[in-house]
Amino acid sequence: MKILITGITGLLGSYLARELQGVGEIHGLRRVSSTFELLGDLENQIQWHIGDITDYESLEEAFEGMDFIIHCAGLVSFSSKDSKKLLAVNTQGTANVVNVMLDKGIKRLAFISSVAALGRDAEMSVINENYKWVTSDLNTPYGISKHMAELEVWRGSQEGLEVMVFNPSIILGKVNDDRSSAAIYQYVLQEKDYYPLGSINYIDIRDTVKLIRSLMDKAPWNERYILNAATISYRQFFENMATVFQKKAPDKKLSAGILNLALVWTKITSLFRKTLLPLNRQTAQVAQLNISFDNGKVQSILKHNYIPLQETLAWAIRNEKKHQTV
Repeated sequence: MKILITGITGLLGSYLARELQGVGEIHGLRRVSSTFELLGDLENQIQWHIGDITDYESLEEAFEGMDFIIHCAGLVSFSSKDSKKLLAVNTQGTANVVNVMLDKGIKRLAFISSVAALGRDAEMSVINENYKWVTSDLNTPYGISKHMAELEVWRGSQEGLEVMVFNPSIILGKVNDDRSSAAIYQYVLQEKDYYPLGSINYIDIRDTVKLIRSLMDKAPWNERYILNAATISYRQFFENMATVFQKKAPDKKLSAGILNLALVWTKITSLFRKTLLPLNRQTAQVAQLNISFDNGKVQSILKHNYIPLQETLAWAIRNEKKHQTV
């Protein structure tokens, strides 16, 4: 079986490629500028195709002869100034993937989405796979683009594709992966002062790829699956991290009134930089919410034992390269 992974040089794509070794012949779609740092020694075991999900013709070439597409590629940004780019990459790029698959007669698509695509509602405390998207000021440009990308995937299923949609929460890799949610580690490493009042949903990258592989083998297709290990308060999360990292934990509440203070805003920039959360009122409000993403559906199928948070954090801070410890 020939499996092509888009976004294979990113955090999730690289770990997934390693998890799927032996399942089939692994092919990767990469841009000319992509680096292989996260793939380590796996780089030479992958059949490479140069292209981009926004370039339809490059997908036509790359997808030729493939049996299965795993679509991990996408843009992560929560800034409103990136709204058009998010739609172009995440939504139109996914539409391109779906359309080329339909054209080529490739039947199976696994789409790595995000819990952001499920939307946010201040009235809800628990969200599961049955939650219906509602228009809300709490929905970020990123979440909107991923929601619309999912609509393209479901359209594909109506036109004959077998699909699985995965909605992971914040994925915890290693500190030196320097990708995506690894930015959250810097907040405690730099001993910042404030913590949001809401909750964080998280999952270890190693659990994430094991669940995806197992669900593709054992679970019904044409369904979505929330991937989330647990939900805890930001305060608890940072305290756990501070203990493991031997740093001072944030100990001041980021209350609604403080959100208006420019001085404090600069204090939390490292938490909100990169892809976790941006510097804007909308995402700060999201961080104040207590919402849990229910993993009951996945647990009913797999009964998975998640890696404890303390173990994840201890693994994340080690100096050795990640593929020596996976």
